[in-house]
Parts: sequence; C-alpha cells; structure tokens
Amino acid sequence: MAMKAMTDGREALAHQAELCRSTGSTFVAKVLEAVGRHLPLAPISSRMIQGWTGDLFAAAVALRINGALHALARRGKPQSLADLYSGEHDDFDGAIAEALSQEDQFIADWLRHPTQTNEVARGAAIMSALMTVAAERPMPFQLLELGSSCGLNLNLARYAYRLGSVSAGDPASAVCIAPHWRGADPPAGEVSIAAARGVDLSPLSASDPTHRERLLAFTWVDQPARLERLEAALRVAVAHPPEVHQGEAKLWLERRLAEPQPEGVCRAVVHTMFLQYLTDRDRHEIAAMLATAGARATAERPLVEIGLEWTSDRREVQLRCTRWPTGESTVLATCHPYGDWMEWHGPQPAQSVRPSTDAAMVSEVEVTESGAADTVRLPSSSRGSEAYQRTPVTTV
Repeated sequence: MAMKAMTDGREALAHQAELCRSTGSTFVAKVLEAVGRHLPLAPISSRMIQGWTGDLFAAAVALRINGALHALARRGKPQSLADLYSGEHDDFDGAIAEALSQEDQFIADWLRHPTQTNEVARGAAIMSALMTVAAERPMPFQLLELGSSCGLNLNLARYAYRLGSVSAGDPASAVCIAPHWRGADPPAGEVSIAAARGVDLSPLSASDPTHRERLLAFTWVDQPARLERLEAALRVAVAHPPEVHQGEAKLWLERRLAEPQPEGVCRAVVHTMFLQYLTDRDRHEIAAMLATAGARATAERPLVEIGLEWTSDRREVQLRCTRWPTGESTVLATCHPYGDWMEWHGPQPAQSVRPSTDAAMVSEVEVTESGAADTVRLPSSSRGSEAYQRTPVTTV
C-alpha cells in the first residue's frame, strides 16, 4: 500500500529526523528537529514549504534544508552554526534559529533545487546486479543512467568493490565501496562496460568548485566516510569526466531506446533513488516505454532495467532487476538508502535468476549521447580482483 503523501512541513521534518536517527545520523536528526521548532523564523522558506505542491517527503524537502544548513556551516555563516557543525558546542536550537533568521533567502534558494547526493556507495547495488546479469549471459553493457547528477556512478567501473566475499572493479582505485553484506554472495559475473551515458535536469560537473561544494553539502556531516568517498569519486570524475546530458529523463530515454543497439551488447537502464521525484504519469510513461523497447529485445540484443528505489509504502529500499526479452522481474536485494548495507536475496554463484511475482519496476535513466569513455572489463572473484583490463571503447 502506498504511503500517504506528506503536505505538512513539520510532519515531513519530523519524519525525516526519525529516519536519520534510525540510521545512526543523530546530528542530522537534531538539526531537522530544531528546524521544525524554529521554521517560522525563516518566513520565505516557511511559506515555500507550506505552499509546496506534492509530497514533501518524496521531494526530500527536509534534506534540501539540511543541505542548505550544511552549506552555510561550511561557509562559516553564521559562526554559531559553523561551531555547531565542528563540535564546538551543542546548542542546536540557538544555532539553527540564528541561521534561519539570518539566511532565510539562501535557504529558500536551496529549496528550489532537488537534492544532489550522487551517492557512489549505491554503485555497489548496480554493480552486483550487472554481475548477476553477466553471470548468466556475458556480454558488454551499454549503461543509460536516469538522474545522473554529477555522473559519479557512470564511473562505477573505476571503483573497487567488496560484495560479501566477492571482489570486483579496480583494486587500485581510491574509491573503495564495501557495504555491510548480509546473505549469500552475488554471482561473480565479469562486467564489461562498452559505454556509459546519463541525463539529469540539472547536471553538475566535478570540475566546477561550486558544483562540488553543493554535492559535499548534501552529504550528511555526521557521516565522514561518505564525505571522504565522495571527494575521492570527484577526483576520479575530474580525471575521467562522465558524459551527462541536461534534459528530461523521459524524453532523453525515448531517444536512446530508439537508437540502434549493436548485436552482442546488453542495454542497461539504471537509476538510484530517482523515481520518487517523478509524477505518476511520468513513471507510467517510462514503464510503457521500457515495455515497448523490451518487446523488441532479443537474446542477442537484450534490455535490462536496474533500479535501487523505495517501495511504494517507503518501508524499504529494493534493488530490482527486470530483464527482456523475457520481462522477468527479480528483487535482488534490500538495501540501506545510501548503500551502507545490502541484504542479498538474488541468485547465488552458479544459480540462474528467478523472477519475482512483483510487477516490473519503472526506471528513469539519464544517459549521455556519445558514450565516449574507456571500455572497462571488471573481473570478479572471491579471491579478489587480480586483473583489471581497459580496452578502447566502441561508441554505441
């Protein structure tokens, strides 16, 4: 059953604070609770929230405010807020009240833009799904990502992974992703990325200091490992810029799915924590678009959709893989929203993928036009990745 939409600002702040506390982010929870108590001190922001069209929780309005406050603290404005974030004191009410009253317009400006976490730890979910598909039928992947943000997960082949006892990716990478793993290991299929492209309404660039600062501000201050991983991924993106197009995912995906697909290449539409920002109509249209493309898929030109998304009742985040030409849909894992842990429910090594009885997911993938990047082959093994081979990419 779908969760009732939240239209009250204080309710949305309290609910997000509860979720933060349940995942160990007590500092962020206290920040949001203080915002709920003192929001009237920021009349512009308060009016925006109370007049919000749609679901405040699905739009991550509370996290937009949290990002704005973190950005202010990183700028030292006001000093009491910066001191709170650096651990100099714990007067949440005093510091938050001062920030709301002094920086109302700044906060309101942040409310106008969606969150841009671009959490690279979610790449572990995408990688494990790709490994599962590759284990059954090895062929290179053409990635199309919806909601790419800065495109950091388009570089997933350049990161190191530890998925249970399975190692994958580049063992020399400065970006190491090792979620707490529950359940059996995933199948250790060899992943080869032929092209990776993405789309976003407001794409960010790792080379732009303002964009980098926005990404860092949206990362929760009491999760230093996430901040360190993000900074490392940004350095990789500066050296290997991902291809992210600006545009509406639905229109962009329609064009990409209409492009010729080379024989022997698996087209993979991927998205992480993206569908919640779409209207019901857009979700249905994307689902229909994928079903139509899936009807054209063949064993030599398959299509997969891989999504890491909240369930409709927002009780858990699921990693789901839908594959065509069969149309089978499988829940591979349940996951922490930011990738801290994964519980594997999918096939184990030497098993084939089993379809679930759930409906196929709808995904938005933001993809770039040319796919001009290196093709990266990713060996996976329970002994660790001993080989890492790059070959010239073919544009598809």
